[in-house]
Amino acid sequence: MPLQYDPEQEPYVALRTKALESLLIEKGLLSAQAVDERIGEYERDIGPLKGARVGARAWVDPAFKGRLLRDGGAIAELGLPGGDNLVVVENTPTEHHLVVCTLCSCYPWAVLGLPPTWYKDFAYRSRAVIEPRAVLREFGLELDDSVAVHVHDSSAEMRYMVLPERPAGTEGLSEEELAALVTRDAMIGVARVGAPATPGVAAG
Repeated sequence: MPLQYDPEQEPYVALRTKALESLLIEKGLLSAQAVDERIGEYERDIGPLKGARVGARAWVDPAFKGRLLRDGGAIAELGLPGGDNLVVVENTPTEHHLVVCTLCSCYPWAVLGLPPTWYKDFAYRSRAVIEPRAVLREFGLELDDSVAVHVHDSSAEMRYMVLPERPAGTEGLSEEELAALVTRDAMIGVARVGAPATPGVAAG
């Protein structure tokens, strides 16, 4: 069964969240300013851009990459928290990694921000382990049969991030330009990083 979403679910969750927020503010347990500040923190300081920085640094710094693959806590070298239970796995021409959380939606929020809706969807959580290649095809990623697919099940004790394979044609890009190519989906493993349209120019 293809990945699909309950169209009633997101509006329901949004309404329930808003009602809870209003109740907490009304009782003086929370302020509207605190809510805005927290949302701003996620939008500004917590999100896929942090993971993209990690990926780009690993691409240009082999020593950092080695430390990162041995211990996800190496993200602290970039001033990032949340590496204590982080495991980083590397995509290569012969191996592809896919991250899922079959029980709930455990996710490396410190480097990837909030999880996308589909990551929490039951269809993705149940099918990613059973038929990962079919799931990847539905995301538009067709892998050759010679590529081994490894599925990693995240938990509260261990969360995974994929270090995407560096695309060809990016040898002349700066670390900042490389980071602009790395996407959230590539760091979950449902996509690959594409090269910029023009060699030496980062994708906009």
